[in-house]
Amino acid sequence: MRSHEIFQRMSPALAAQIFTFLHKEQKPVYKAAIQGLANQRNLRGVFIERKPPLERFPWMQSALGRAVSDALASHLLQAWLLGANKQMLCDFLDGMEIKHEEDGTVEQLPSAPPKEKIARAVSLLLEKYPAETVAVYLHAFRDMDSAVQWPALDEILAEEPRLKL
Repeated sequence: MRSHEIFQRMSPALAAQIFTFLHKEQKPVYKAAIQGLANQRNLRGVFIERKPPLERFPWMQSALGRAVSDALASHLLQAWLLGANKQMLCDFLDGMEIKHEEDGTVEQLPSAPPKEKIARAVSLLLEKYPAETVAVYLHAFRDMDSAVQWPALDEILAEEPRLKL
């Protein structure tokens, strides 16, 4: 699932949570996103910024759900995951026994870990974090590095109902 498809399928509440975090904690990223989305529609960024959040956030989610916005959607998901959900990323990597930096970044991912190992790590996440947040993370994780193929993760995403978006 591509990043724009994640925005299409996530709940409006989670999208609002993402945008609120970015607006408060990562202003330059948020402003760049507004400007990028406005440019796609031949609008001025200020027009979008002046809308109240109840109008702005659904508009942003809809705009990020378009295929043309995939790179921007990916960037926003990464900023949110690495900013607001660093501990969840680290918990997953720890569960997978993958060495990582303190912020959850990884030098190199292993190729095709066993399904049992992935399933254990996913179960730990689902016990500790909201299912939709875990689903967004795992789908985004799957999309972020196209060179790494983890068929077992694909199977788990398809089989586990709590990971459906």
